[in-house]
Order: sequence, then C-alpha cells, then structure tokens
Amino acid sequence: MKKIYILRFFLLLFIGIVFFSCQKEEKEYIDETPADTITAGSPLTGLLLRTSQNPGSYDDIIDGNGCASVVLPITVVANGQQLTINIPDDVLLIQQIFNQFPNDTDTLEIAFPITLELFDFTQLEVNTQAELDALAATCGVNDVEIGCLDFVYPISFFTYNSDQQQTGSVFVNNDLELFSFLQGLGPNDFISLDFPISVILVDGSTSEVNSNQQLQTLIADCVANTNNNPIDISQFEEDLTTGNWYVEYYFNDYDETDNYAGYEFNFALDGTAQAVKSGTTISGTWALVNDFKFDLFFGTNAPLNEFDEDWEILEATSEIIKLKHISGSDGSVDYLTFGRNPNTGGNNTELNLFIENLSTGSWFVNLLEENGTDHTANFNEYEFAFLRNGSAIAVSNNNTINGFWTAAIDSGNLDFILNFETGTNGNFGELNDDWDVLEATQTIIRLSDVSGGGGRTDRLTFGREPNGGGGGGPDPQELRDILQSGTWYIEKYLDDGDDETSDYSGYDFTFFANQNILATNGSQNVDGIWIVTLTGQELNFEFNMDSPINGADNDEYKALQYSPTSVTFITRNSQGEIEDTLIFKKN
Repeated sequence: MKKIYILRFFLLLFIGIVFFSCQKEEKEYIDETPADTITAGSPLTGLLLRTSQNPGSYDDIIDGNGCASVVLPITVVANGQQLTINIPDDVLLIQQIFNQFPNDTDTLEIAFPITLELFDFTQLEVNTQAELDALAATCGVNDVEIGCLDFVYPISFFTYNSDQQQTGSVFVNNDLELFSFLQGLGPNDFISLDFPISVILVDGSTSEVNSNQQLQTLIADCVANTNNNPIDISQFEEDLTTGNWYVEYYFNDYDETDNYAGYEFNFALDGTAQAVKSGTTISGTWALVNDFKFDLFFGTNAPLNEFDEDWEILEATSEIIKLKHISGSDGSVDYLTFGRNPNTGGNNTELNLFIENLSTGSWFVNLLEENGTDHTANFNEYEFAFLRNGSAIAVSNNNTINGFWTAAIDSGNLDFILNFETGTNGNFGELNDDWDVLEATQTIIRLSDVSGGGGRTDRLTFGREPNGGGGGGPDPQELRDILQSGTWYIEKYLDDGDDETSDYSGYDFTFFANQNILATNGSQNVDGIWIVTLTGQELNFEFNMDSPINGADNDEYKALQYSPTSVTFITRNSQGEIEDTLIFKKN
C-alpha cells in the first residue's frame, strides 16, 4: 500500500513538473509575441491594402478611374486618330496626341465593350461610356492606390488568435498575394509583420523598415508629400526668381517673338518683376493665382501689355517656362515661353507669312501621294479653311470634318502639323502628320513627309482651286463675269487685322459692265467705280466708293481666290505680309 502511495506521489510530481514546464514555455512564448500586432481594422492594414491594390492611376486618361485599370489591348480614337493600346506604355501615345495641339478640346472615344480590372483584381465588363463614368464616380480620393512606394518581396507575416497565441505564418510574393491575404482577414485575426522589411521609394531608393510605426509613418508621409498639383510651387518660385529670363516664343495669332528682342526679365520672391531693355527698366508684378495660374502685369504700354493675363502653366523647369492663355472673347489661344537664351529677333518672318497665307481664304487638296499611291481623289469634294485660333475645317456637300493645325520653326525648318477627325471619313487620317513645308505662297502650299515605315516620301499639296485648277493662269474676264452676276455683300473686311465688317452691314453691291458699282441698304444708295486687270500671274482689283462706305477703297487689291459665290481680295505690305482682307459673298 505504501508503495502505491509512493508511486502516486511520484506520478503526480511528474505530471506537475510537466504541466509547470508547459505553462512556463507557453508564458515565455507569449512574452515573445510582438506587441504591435494589427487587425483587419487597423490603420496600417488600410494603408497596406491601398499600397498593394491593383494600380489604376496610370491609365486615368482612358477610364478616369484611379481605382481600376483597363485590361489591354483596347482601341481608342484620340482627337480623331485611332490607336490600339497594347501595353501600358502605349497610354503615353494618347497624351502625346493631346499635347500636340494644346489649343484644342481633347476628345477620347473608346471602342466598347472593354474590361476593367478593379482595385481588388477582379474583372468587370463595361459596355458604354455611361457605365464607365458611373464606376469612376464611385472611386473616392482615399480609395485610390498608393503608388509612391513598393514593397520588396517576399514578405512574411505571423498569425495569431484572439488569445495572442501564434497560429502560423504566411509568405506573400507580390501585390496580389498581399492584397488577398489582408482582405481575407477576419474580425478575430491578428497578424504581425516579420521585420525588417524593405520598401522602394518614389525616387528609386530602398529603405529598411523595422516596426509598424515606422512603416505607417513612411507610407503616410509618402501620401502627404505626393505632389498632385500641376506644378511644384516651391521649385517653381525658386527657378523663376533665379537668374535672367528671355522671351523665346510669343504667339498671338502670329509669331510676335521678335517684338521682345533685347528684353531681359527678372522676377523677385516678393512678387515684383522687371523688364530691362537698352538701359530702360519697366516694373511689373507676378503671382500664382486661381489653381496655379501665372498672373503677369507690366502696365499698359506695348509690347509688354500683351503679357497682362493669367497664364496657364504648361511646363516649368529651371530652364524653360511654357505658358498658355485662352481668350474669353473669341477663344483664341496665346502662347508665351520664357527661356534662358537671349532673344535677338529676326526669326519669325517665314512663319508669319505662312500663317497669313494659310488662314486667308480657302484651300483644296491638289495632291496627296502616299507611298507612291495617289489618294488625291479622296478629297476632291472638300474645301479646307484654317483659322488663326488653330482650328481647321473641311466641308463637302454632305459632310463636315473638324480638326486642328499648328505651325512652328523646328531646327530652322518650317513644320506644318495637321490633325483631323477620322470618325466619319477615315481617309483624313492620311493628312494627319507632321509635314515639312517645301513651298508656301499665297496660291500653293507644298508639303512632304518621310514615311517611318519604309522611308518613302509622302507628298501633300494645297491649292486655291479644286482638283488642281484648270491651269493656264488667271483670267481677268472670268472674275469680271463672276462679279457682274447677281448682287454681293461684304462678308469680311479686315483693316490691318482690325475687323471693320460692320461698317458695311446691310449694303448690297451690284457690279455693272460699265465699271460702275451701286451699293444700297434700302434707304441709301452709294455709287462707285471698279476695275479688274492682270499683272503677270496676279489679278488686280481696284474700286472707289463715295461716302459713307469708302473705308475699304483706294487700295490695290490682289485676287487671292474666287468662285461663283465668293471672292477674296487682299493687300500686302513691302514684306509680303497681308494687311487688308476684303471678302465679297454672293447673295
């Protein structure tokens, strides 16, 4: 019996020792559990989810949704140009088209249906633009991915139950695995990161992280310091107020850069500015206003009064500041570029002559040769007009095609860039290119472009008459016959660029064979004389009217263009620039 008690004693002692040992091991294990475990509702978990969710911001120019991305490939039409977006880098092609014409209204048409990959990596088919817009509206600012840092994988987590006892470990190898793991956490799940981990910052550097607090602070600071403004204000101010600036480009209907030759500009941090030329200083002011627009004021004296606007900042670096202003009156666009190179003038004559000729009267495609094939007939029915605000229009009997144009001197050569819509006529895609100007006069514009495909040269020629005209030179009797048929009114009269059309409002003009003119507005008759002559290859038009509508006469006009319903006359100065424009339209 005694032996049994002794046996029981040792048995209980053994069990006690074992139990005590287990409890001690468990207590020691709990003591080693990280104090900074997190749950599904922890702020750090939310930041980790946003950092690992599907990146949706890179293609916002397409879907307008920072919480989703478009599954490629897709087809879009950007400002009339059809593109196939095959890889993420192709998205930049859309922006390049949009940037090509900063004075246009950028449009993007998507060939539906498309598939979106949502923030949680699930996919959804979208069939209309309305559906796409509705999805974008559900994406809030705090739902967008955090893209200013990336994790260095793999990353491991320890998992715990509600008693803070370790239940296992999880290894994740990419964003999808991390997002899925975090999204799957339940209300009673606790996790901790196995520190240290490494993250890649927006500048490409790698940083080691050793605690939850350090990681949360790093991500929060990253988000707070991400610059969503169009410019970095502090950097812009530092660049602007350092050193001298010069006007490298100013465009207001024409290239007027030469007007600012010799001017040196300085900007101070207190908002004052100076323009200095030939020892004369003109004081001004500057400020950032209304969504980071650049407000300038140099008084009311020409030519610096042209700068007195609030300019949109297109680009700003330490070497160049590009600005744009859209006029509220007529929608015309002005461009101003400050750079570090002194402006010595004498660079805009060729460009301005080109713009004068291009924007006066109508044009027709007389030749389009692409890769050796003649496509001229595709445009025979269209009449082209190029407006000074950068817009273009091609009109036929049953269709109207809108587009944009720009011209610039590039590396000493004159370039003419076209961009027409292609939705209703795909042939206009053949015109959309960056053309080299070979010849530009008031009657012909010859262009060429070396094809990127096989190095062949494409050729495009605009002329003043449809289908290349009839040849043989101008016929003065043809113009006389046109003017003598029916009555006419003045559709446009520009006197040195000033619109004075209203001076002739209500008057109808009749051109008689005896070279007399009668203008009447129903209550008043005004007499005059007219004549058409030929000098070389140019038709001259002269007329003289009595008061009160004699402001446009006594000029030697050249017939720029004429048809049975419209006649355009112009005058030029000694430099060949158009001074006056007189357009008669048949009633």
